Parts: sequence; C-alpha cells; structure tokens
Amino acid sequence: MADGVSPLYPDDVAVPVPSHGDVLVRVSVCGVCRTDLDIVEGRLTAQRYPVIPGHQVVGTVEAVGDEVDDFHVGDRVGVAWIHSACGRCAWCRSGRENLCPYFRSTGCDENGGYAEYVVVPAAFAHAIPAALPDASAAPLLCAGAIGLRSLRLAELVDGQPLGLTGFGASAHLVLQLARHRFPASPVYVFARNAREREFARELGAAWAGDTADEPPERMAAIIDTTPAWKPVVSALERLLPGGRLIINAIRKSPADQGVLESLDYARHLWMEREIKSVANVTRADVREMLAEAAAMQLKPSVEEMLLSDANVALGRVARGEGVRGALVLDVGNRE
Repeated sequence: MADGVSPLYPDDVAVPVPSHGDVLVRVSVCGVCRTDLDIVEGRLTAQRYPVIPGHQVVGTVEAVGDEVDDFHVGDRVGVAWIHSACGRCAWCRSGRENLCPYFRSTGCDENGGYAEYVVVPAAFAHAIPAALPDASAAPLLCAGAIGLRSLRLAELVDGQPLGLTGFGASAHLVLQLARHRFPASPVYVFARNAREREFARELGAAWAGDTADEPPERMAAIIDTTPAWKPVVSALERLLPGGRLIINAIRKSPADQGVLESLDYARHLWMEREIKSVANVTRADVREMLAEAAAMQLKPSVEEMLLSDANVALGRVARGEGVRGALVLDVGNRE
C-alpha cells in the first residue's frame, strides 16, 4: 500500500439484524491482520464490494436470533476468520472445516469487524475467557490460532530446533507457544528489522538474525510468516533432512517471485524435506488457542489505535516497520 493511499473510507451502514441461529456482536476491538492488507491490495478478492474488513473481533452480544442457546445478550465473544462452513462435506466431517469448499471468511466473504456491529452464526462465535482483556484476545483469534495450527503441522519433538521467518503478530505468539510446549527446543528467528530481532530475543529466542545470516544449526521445522518468497528459499536450505517448512500465509507477494528460479533440487528440496501450506483455521484451533493462552498467561504485545486510523494501521503493516507484535483497532472508543 503506497504512502498516502487511503483505500478504506468511513460510511454509515444499517445495523445488521441477526437471522435464525445468528448473534449480533457490538464490536469492542478488532485486530489488524496482513490478510486485511491482501484484501485491500487485491491479492485476495472479496465476492462483493464494498466489504468491511476485519476478522479478529472481540465484543459483546447485542442480540440473538431464533434458537440460539449458547450465547446471551451481554456475553463477551470473539469472531475469527472462519465465519461459517457447510458442516456436510468430507472436510468438515473429518474436522478439516478450514478446507471446506463452502468456507466463508469474516471480513472478506462477509462484513467484518472494522465496524460497530458484526453478525456471525452462533456456532462460529467464540467465548472469550475472563482472563483475557479484549485487546489481548483479538490477535489470538487469527495470528494466534493460525500460529498454533502452524506449530501443530510442524510436528516438532521437544528438543528439536525450530525456526521462525518474520516476527510480526503471528510469530511473536508462536514463539511463546513453542517455548511453553517445547521448553527444550531452541527457537531461531529470522527478521529483517533490527527491532523485531531484539523483540524476539526479549521473548526468549535463542538466536535472531537477518534473513541472510547463518543460524547456529539447521532446524527440524521452520514456520514462515512473511509475505515474501526469499525467506522460503532461504529456509529450505536451513532444514535438517526430513525437515518441514510450514508456510503461514494466505497469499504471497509477486514482488520477489523471481527468487524461485534459484531453487536447486539437491540443496533445497532433496533429503525428504517437506513444504506445507496453512489454509485458514477451524473453530477448534481458535478455541484451543484461547484456552491455552488463558492457562499459560500468554501476553500478546499489542498497540491500540482508533478505528478512524485504520488506513494508517494498514500502512504500517504494509511497510513492516514500527509494529511490535500486533495492531488492534479500538472500535468501542467512538472518538
């Protein structure tokens, strides 16, 4: 997103009405995600425009539709990227609703949380543990949940070294999760920004360097959270035999796609190295993340901004500068 560009504009829209099985949520805060930027910049296309972005939503139930028993007015809930899935296909029946061909996303397929109100099926709303403040809970709904899914797909065994490329909203949560689940595993962080590297060391990274720097050892798994291709190529070369590269991104930028021409089979792919993408999240991912964060007293690093500064927030995410952890829009503050 170019400096000075403001793709989002304020508008007055009618308060949505919850249909059968829905809840209406009055939004308190909404996290800012790189996927919001993918939508704004056109790498991810919404089914209709205009659309209200935002899928890390925390608020309170304002109203409920017919036959909603799990939530009541006043309950604190979260709304994540998964807005709904069909529940009938082979993927849904096997617990992989993130791969459902009828998957609908919050803030892309359906209006999201950069607004005062949002509607979601009650079955896809998430109770927020009392131990988690609104602003801390917001990034857990996507950055945390997708990070947890990435860590699970990495199939790490305690003691094996783990790598993280990029150190933004998701990676700073994955690092804390990894240190909690795999206390004997060193975590090595690759990040362009010196402030991010310093932040990683503060959170317990065993080493932090630039993308081109050599880590102390090769890794059993690396989780890539960047929008670029260069870290993918670099990561493959740093995997142990049988190692796994998990790409935690919904889209990649074409800007440096040419680096893929440097892929060498023997150096980057041989020895049964694996590459796996992460697609969306399930409700189980979100709920497991919320519960584990509350239990381990995980503390996301968040910076709050007003909803009126949403374009500024997206610009900061686009530049990858000056963000220590996650940005969260304060929607409940009407200023």
